Amino acid sequence: MDALLNLTSGFQIAITPYNLFIAAAGVFLGVIIGVLPGLGGTSGVAILLPLTFTMPTTSAIVFLSCIYWGALFGGAITSILFNIPGEPWSVAIMFDGYPMARAGRAGQALALAFIPGFFAALISVLLFTFFAPPLAELALKFGPPETFAILLLAFSTISGLGRGSPMKALASAALGFILASVGLDIVTGRPRLTFDVIILLSGFSFITASIGLFGIGEILQSAEETLEFRGAQGRVGLRDMWLTVTSLCRSPATFLTSTILGFWVGILPGTGATPASFMSYGLARQYSRHPEKFGSGAPEGVIAAQSSAQAAGIGALLPMVTLGIPGSPTAAVILGGLYIWGLTPGPTLFVEQKDFVWGLIASMYIGNVMGVLLCLFLVPLFAAVLRVPTPILTPTIILLSAIGAYAVKNTTFDVWLLLVFGAAGYVFKKLDYPLAPFVIALVLGDMTEEALRQSLIMSDGSLLIFLTRPIAATFLAAAAAFFFLPGLLLLWRRRRGRQVAAQAWRRP
Repeated sequence: MDALLNLTSGFQIAITPYNLFIAAAGVFLGVIIGVLPGLGGTSGVAILLPLTFTMPTTSAIVFLSCIYWGALFGGAITSILFNIPGEPWSVAIMFDGYPMARAGRAGQALALAFIPGFFAALISVLLFTFFAPPLAELALKFGPPETFAILLLAFSTISGLGRGSPMKALASAALGFILASVGLDIVTGRPRLTFDVIILLSGFSFITASIGLFGIGEILQSAEETLEFRGAQGRVGLRDMWLTVTSLCRSPATFLTSTILGFWVGILPGTGATPASFMSYGLARQYSRHPEKFGSGAPEGVIAAQSSAQAAGIGALLPMVTLGIPGSPTAAVILGGLYIWGLTPGPTLFVEQKDFVWGLIASMYIGNVMGVLLCLFLVPLFAAVLRVPTPILTPTIILLSAIGAYAVKNTTFDVWLLLVFGAAGYVFKKLDYPLAPFVIALVLGDMTEEALRQSLIMSDGSLLIFLTRPIAATFLAAAAAFFFLPGLLLLWRRRRGRQVAAQAWRRP
């Protein structure tokens, strides 16, 4: 009852004309930031943070959080229409969203991203509203062993993403792990695989790699085959919305599992939407009745990736507000804003700054409603760029990709890397090597290694730490089951097929 009363007072603050205008501006800027390749919600919030210094604190947090929600929606647009990730997490949505767009179902793919994403955000905000303190306290029980076990579970669920040869998928993932280890050792601080090249000390950016592999690689392949860039026109109509509703009704388990998993992964410090989207996509594929359709336009893949990312975006703010621990890089930037505004995050914030906290929670509802409506009605505006003639459109997209790569570290080296990864993406496609295992290993490799080595330091090198901690042991057992389940199912199907063939041969 107290939560409902506080939420009512929060809405009274959030729906003032000034705050509504601030929220709308934040969502619109966030969508644009999400659409631009390589920029991302974290960079956008950091760039626009100085604009909040003259605002009231509640309006400032509404503005920054709405930028985040808008970026989460906007990142799906370029991923589906252009096969270029607007956000790091949106790589997962490309696996099925872009094939749907190429097959003439761009509107349905966009609706599958926006509508389930909105409902996932709504469920997550409800969880945030009524269960924030206990969930934050439970998240504190997760240390490096539990984090490693969760990431291992993520790898186990995506083990089947490589279509075709398992050896090619394994080689692709191994290359991703190798590139993820380039740079400074996370424990000793010594250079690894840098070959005395100073600029490699900071490692390879996942954003640069994903834009190059998928975006530039797609442009190169399209130029070879048709001498034009093959984007997809997108418009979300009533039929697309109806098909989305029916898809949700056919896959309620996928939607709910992805939402809850994304929200929980978002709460865990330092994770965010990217590992949540990959993990949910892998789980959806594992439990699908038709896993062979994933990667070629499965609606469940789009639902899982977007729902998980939206939920993780909400969950990442929960430990920041209740404990002062950011759940994602974007939450870390917003946390810096809290200190600049003179606020100290933690449990006392709910008592000392009730208007601020509940105004933020109310803005989550408002911001996500604005985000889904803006995207549903303005998609044709963003997609209209595809009507530009190919000789103008293709170099423009390459220029935007280069700007996005440069914005990561402000170095021209990343622009050259963009071209290198683009050529690598072209070669991968020509040789039929899957890109998904490579990209996932690159983005999750550092986090997995860091959690593993921190765990071994805690236990003086003993692996028993993963078995003596109940939460870690549970996740490890689940990971082992997922690793071996595809092989066991394959053996069972082959054995079943032999038995059926033998019975048919014995029949007179």
